[in-house]
This record gives sequence, structure tokens and C-alpha cells, in this order.
Amino acid sequence: MTAPPDDCLARNDWICGDYLSTRRQILLDAVGQHVQLTVVSVGLGLVIALPLALLARRRRWTVGPVLGLTTVIYTIPSLAMFSLLLPVYGLSATLVVVGLALYSLTLLVRNILAGLDGVPAAAKEAARGMGYGPMRQLLTVELPLAVPAAMAGLRIATVSAVALTTVGAIVGYGGLGNLIYAGMNSYFKAQVLTASVLCVLIAVAFDLLLLGLERLLTPWRRAGRSPRAARGLRPLAASGRRT
Repeated sequence: MTAPPDDCLARNDWICGDYLSTRRQILLDAVGQHVQLTVVSVGLGLVIALPLALLARRRRWTVGPVLGLTTVIYTIPSLAMFSLLLPVYGLSATLVVVGLALYSLTLLVRNILAGLDGVPAAAKEAARGMGYGPMRQLLTVELPLAVPAAMAGLRIATVSAVALTTVGAIVGYGGLGNLIYAGMNSYFKAQVLTASVLCVLIAVAFDLLLLGLERLLTPWRRAGRSPRAARGLRPLAASGRRT
């Protein structure tokens, strides 16, 4: 007996509106878990990466070890990474979050460090001339000027985390990855395609959101001004200070 021509679920079509309507809550729950895992893991990675980048910038001899270690971590296959973390965190969402955070370190540390190293010497000299201490100079001059490079790394790390989150399905915390793996095992075409497309949409949404945040944090780039002018910093000669 053949399936009715209007029953896309019975026909196991790739594109099926009935799947969306009958599994709406399942899809929403999976999307929510996927977004949560991505945000928490990248946030944790950023919390770890920023001090590492500042350490490497202050103690230049640590640049090689820090970048080398984060690169080695990034090369570990995801299944091997989760296996190494399994004895510590067990079959939990924390296992996935920590694994993804470790993967994000190489992108975040490298780009934050590159942004800090790229701060113009004139901007730092002007800040010192205005009486800025090291901490104030870092917080109000160097970190803001490092935002474009840091945000580039954050965008790549976030999009990568969206994709890698699906691997968490092996421990039951993969967001949309759970649906993809279940659909592959049962050859449920609509589920595999829908979950995959939603992963892509989440990645695009995160990328656009971070791009908008970058534009918000760097108004001088929109106005076509130099960062130094946007921060109100002037060369010493221009400010009337004599050497």
C-alpha cells in the first residue's frame, strides 16, 4: 500500500511542512539548548582567553607556550576531547561546554593578542602624555582599539561552536545535533534537513549579531575617523604639551 500523495511524512520527503507543525516544540527545545550551549561555551572561552592574551602581551616569553598550547588543544579531535573530559565531568552539559570552550581558545587568544599588538604607538604615547596609568590605558585605550581584531576571532569561534555543538549528541547534549543524529540513524530525511538548516541559521544569526555589536563598539569606524580622534586623544604637540 502506497502512502497518500499529500502525506510528506509517510513519503519521508526531505522538505515536509507537516514535520515543522507536528514537531514544533521539539525543534524549539533543541534550538534553545543549542543556543545555550554555544553562548555559555564561547563566554567561558572568552573569560579564559582574555587573561591569557594579556599575560602573553605583558610577558612576551609566554607568547610561544600560550599559542602553542591552545593550538595543540584545537587539533585534538572532538570525540577524543570529550573522551578525555568524560572522567571529570561525566555525561553532562558541562562536558560539552568545557570542550567547546577549550576549542575556542586558539581563535580568541590569537585575535585578542593581535588586536592589542596592533594598537598604534601614537595612541599609547598620547594616553601616557595625558596621565593615564597602565590599567586605565589598557581599559580605555588599548582594549577598545583591539575590538575589531578580537571580534573577528569571537565571530569565528562562535560560528565554529555552533557547528561543534552538534557533536555533543554523543553524550545527549548536542542541541540540534541530537535531532540530526537520530534522524540519520532512522533515515528521517525531514528531521536531518530541518535540524541542519536551523544550525546554519543560528550560525548566521550569531555572526550578524556580533557584527552589529562590533559596529556599536567601534563608532569611529562608521564615522571614518581615526580611533585616536574618536577616543579624544591628541598628539602631545597638538595638545600644547612641550617636550
